[in-house]
Amino acid sequence: MKKIPLHFQILIALIAGTILGFIFNPGEIQLDDQTLTVSPVAGGFEVVQKTAKQDPQEYDFASRDQLLKRFPELKSLFVTGDPEKTVSVNVTGRLIHIVDAARKVTLTYTRNVDQKKTVTSISADNGEELARQYPEWKQTYEKYGTGISQTVMAVSKWLGDVFLRLLKMVTIPLIVTSLITGIASLGNATRFGAMFSKTLLYYFCTSLLAIFTGIFVVNLIQPGIGAELPGGSGSLSAGTDSIGSIFLDMVDRLIPTNIIHSLGEGEFLSIISFSMLTGIFIIIVGGKHAKVLTEFFQAGFEVMMRMTMFVISLAPIGVLAFMVYAVSSQGFEIFKTLAWYMIAVFLALVIHAVVILPCLLKFVARRSPLEFARAMSPALMTAFSTASSNGTLPLTISCVEENAEISNEVSSFVLPLGATINMDGTALYEAVAVMFIAQAYTGIVMPVEQQILVAVTALLASIGAAGIPHAGLVMMAIVLQAVGLPLEAQGVIIAVDRILDMCRTSVNVWSDSCGCAIIERYR
Repeated sequence: MKKIPLHFQILIALIAGTILGFIFNPGEIQLDDQTLTVSPVAGGFEVVQKTAKQDPQEYDFASRDQLLKRFPELKSLFVTGDPEKTVSVNVTGRLIHIVDAARKVTLTYTRNVDQKKTVTSISADNGEELARQYPEWKQTYEKYGTGISQTVMAVSKWLGDVFLRLLKMVTIPLIVTSLITGIASLGNATRFGAMFSKTLLYYFCTSLLAIFTGIFVVNLIQPGIGAELPGGSGSLSAGTDSIGSIFLDMVDRLIPTNIIHSLGEGEFLSIISFSMLTGIFIIIVGGKHAKVLTEFFQAGFEVMMRMTMFVISLAPIGVLAFMVYAVSSQGFEIFKTLAWYMIAVFLALVIHAVVILPCLLKFVARRSPLEFARAMSPALMTAFSTASSNGTLPLTISCVEENAEISNEVSSFVLPLGATINMDGTALYEAVAVMFIAQAYTGIVMPVEQQILVAVTALLASIGAAGIPHAGLVMMAIVLQAVGLPLEAQGVIIAVDRILDMCRTSVNVWSDSCGCAIIERYR
C-alpha cells in the first residue's frame, strides 16, 4: 500500500484535531448572577457578595487598590472618587473558562456590569497553586477544572510542545550549516551582496504591501466603530521602549559578543549575522582551507537535513496535538464581541496571501501559485498549527528544496533571515489591531497622518518580533505607544489571539517561501 503523502497526513491531522478539540472543549461555565454591595467603613470598604443560591459573603478591604484587585468590575464606582454611601452593583452574564496548558492553568472570568463587559484572567503553575493563590476560586476550580476535557487539553499541549521542541532542536544547527554552506558555494562575495540586497528589497516591499492591505481593510470594514470592548486585568506586561531604542537594540543583536551564548539562547539575528560572515570569509580565504571548511559544513548540513526529515515524519502527531489544544482551549463567548475585528484581520491576511503574493509568484517569479502552494503545504499547515515560524523553519527549508526545487544557495539564506525579520502577517496584524482599538476607544476613524505613523511603526516592530507564538502581541505595545493608546488596550484581544496568530504565522512562512522563488529566478 502506497504511503499517504505528508501533506495529506498533516491535513488529516488538522481536521481530526479540530473535531476532537470541539468535542473536548469544556466551554464557558455559566455562574449565577450576583449583587455586590459596597459600603465605606472606617479605614476602608466592606463588600457583600450575594447570589440567589448562596448565602451572602462579606469581605473587608483596607484600601481601594485591594478592593479593585479582588473586584475589578467595581472600578466605575471610583471614577469620581471614593463612594460616600452604600452602593449596589448587579453583575450578570457571569462566565468562567478554564484552560489547562500542562504547566500553566488559566481561569478567565467574564461578566457584565452596568451592561459593560469585564474580563479578568488569572493563572498559576497548576490547579493547586491557583486555588492557593486565589482561594475565592478554589471551589469553582475543583468543580469544573479537573474533568476529562482539562486532561485532554493538558496532554495535547504537552505532546505539541514536545514536537515543537524537536523542531527547535534541529533549527539552529540547520540554520548555521545551511547558511554557511549556501554562502560559501556562491564562490564570490559579489554574488552574495546581490542576493542580500534583492532579499532585503523583497522583505521591505511585501511587508509594506501587507501593512497597507491591513489598513485598507480596517478602514473599509471599520470593526471598532460602535464596538463595546471588555476591559480588565488580562493585558500583557510591556516595556516602554521607543522605536529608536528598539531599532538600536536590533542592530546590537546583529553583533554577538559571545556566539556560544547566542547559540545557547537562540538569538537568531546574532546567529544569522555570524553565519553570514563566516560564509563570506570562507570565500575570501579561498584555497584548500576554504574547501575543507565548505566540505565540513556541507557534511553537517546533510546530517542535519536527515535528522530534520525524521522530525518532520512526526509532524502529523504534533499537528494533531496542537489543533486539539488550540480548539479545546478557546472560549467562544468572547468571539461574539470581537467577531468583526477577527473578520477584518482574516480578510486582510487572505487578500495578502491569496492575491498579492500569488501575483508576485506568477508575474515576477514565473511560478504557478497553485503548484508552489502544493509544494509548501506541509510547512504552511505546520506553521498554522504551531504558530511558530522559527519552529517551522526546518520543515520550510525541506519543502522549498525538496518539493519546490529551489537551490540551497537561496533557501539557506532567504529562509532563516525571513523567519527573523520578514513578518508580513505580523506587521499586517499589528496595524489592524491598533486601528481597531483606536476606533473602539475613540469612536472615530484614525486620521491619515496617524495611520501613516502606524504603518511605519508596525513595519519596524514586526522586524523586531520573534518567530514564536504571540510575539506580535508583545511588539504591539510599541505601536500603541506611538499613537498614544493605553497599553492595557491589548488585553481586549488576547482572548482571540491564538487563532489569529496561527493565521498570520502561515502568512509569514508563505511570504518567505515566495521570496525564495523570486530570488531564485533573479539571483
